[in-house]
Amino acid sequence: MTDVPPPEETAPEGIDPAVPAAPRIWNHWLGGKDNYAADRRVGDQMAAMYPSIVRLARADREFLGRAVRHLVLEEGVRQFLDIGTGLPTADNTHQVAQALAPESRIVYVDNDPLVLAHARALLTSTPEGATAYIDADLRDTARILAEAARTLDFTRPVAVMLLGVLIYIDDTPTAYSIVRTLKDALPSGGHLVIAHSTSEVHGSATEEVVRLRNERVKPPMTLRSGAEITRFFDGLDLLEPGVVPCNRWRPHPSAEAAEDVDEFSGVARKP
Repeated sequence: MTDVPPPEETAPEGIDPAVPAAPRIWNHWLGGKDNYAADRRVGDQMAAMYPSIVRLARADREFLGRAVRHLVLEEGVRQFLDIGTGLPTADNTHQVAQALAPESRIVYVDNDPLVLAHARALLTSTPEGATAYIDADLRDTARILAEAARTLDFTRPVAVMLLGVLIYIDDTPTAYSIVRTLKDALPSGGHLVIAHSTSEVHGSATEEVVRLRNERVKPPMTLRSGAEITRFFDGLDLLEPGVVPCNRWRPHPSAEAAEDVDEFSGVARKP
């Protein structure tokens, strides 16, 4: 499905604003401005069909903040490799980490051309720390690790962030192989952070909206079960409370109870 963009909508070279794109739809759900009419149209259709999708997107973003704060404050992590960055919004990984530990170093990875066009917003670092951006596909894991090593020291703890990106690897054995390579690169004390869509909470309602989305948006996304998501952490020590809907991963004590979302998350430490 394509639409003729309004004349006021301009896009960087190589980006067609008439073709909806997953990062821009996500940006729309988070209240961002880096999206086009085609993205908003599909995003609103999905939200009308499945109202909890906006809550899911926001719960995922809130999980990112809680996970990074835990890693910085409780685990002493000062290095982050954030793969599948998405468009910059509020409380990006470097903003959360460097607000707590200014010396933190963050490498972002994405392969969407609009994310690349906005990468400068991800590269505002404290003087004590550092940020970098790699234009790469998750499947090119060896290159990601090699380029990330220019900014990160892999002899010291690094947290690999894979939030909402493994869903784009449709072949599950390939997804496990990619994560295994990333785990192997982590030193003792490194961490793996994952958020991944599932249908274990809302069942067929989630599966139907994903079917609709995959007809209109590329790349298609793949749902996985809680057991399949948990297997990504094999060989690591899962932190409590394990793999759970992301709204239930260590919520703030003052937070009101929220309806579970079909986005499971977990954080694990390499022994």
